[in-house]
Amino acid sequence: MILSKEEFHSKQREDILRELIDLYAESIKMLAFTYVQNWSTAEDITQDVFIKCYEKMEDFRGDSTYKTWLYKITRNKCIDYLKSKWYRSFIPTDFMREKFEKTEELSMEEQVISKFEDIELSKKVLALPTKYREIIIMFYYEELKMKEIQTLTNLNVDTIKTRLRRGKQLLQKNVERGNGNA
Repeated sequence: MILSKEEFHSKQREDILRELIDLYAESIKMLAFTYVQNWSTAEDITQDVFIKCYEKMEDFRGDSTYKTWLYKITRNKCIDYLKSKWYRSFIPTDFMREKFEKTEELSMEEQVISKFEDIELSKKVLALPTKYREIIIMFYYEELKMKEIQTLTNLNVDTIKTRLRRGKQLLQKNVERGNGNA
C-alpha cells in the first residue's frame, strides 16, 4: 500500500499521538485534577489536551520536551476552564452527592489521591492555593526541573523558588496542625 505524502504525515502524527497518550495521559489527568479538583472535568481536559496536541503537532518546535509542551497545554486549558463563566456559576453537585451518598467504594477524588504516596499529605497539597499547589506538584510529584516549570508557567525562576518555599511552609503548618489534633 502506497500512502500519499499527506496520508504518511497523518499516520506519523497518529503514531506520535498514541505514544504520547501512552506515556503521559495519566500524568496529565492528575495535573488537570490538581487544578479543577473534579475527576470528570480532568478527564475532559485531558481529552482536549490531546486533541489540541494532534491539531498543533506541526507547530511543535522542539524548544522543550513533549512532556513540558503537553503540561503547558494542560495548564492553559485548566486556567481557561477555571476562568470560564460556566465554572463560576457551577453548583457543586459532586460535593453534595458525596455528602449524601454513603458508599463503601472510594470516590473518584479519593482514588486519585490514593495514587499519591501519602494520602493525608496529598490531601493537604490539594488544599493549597493553586499558585503553590501547581509548583509543588510539578516539582515533587512530576519531578520537573526549574527550567521546565519556568517554561510551563512563564514565571521567572526566583518566583518559582519563592512559591515552592511558601508552599512548603504552608504545607508544614497544615501537617503540624493536623498532627496536633490527632
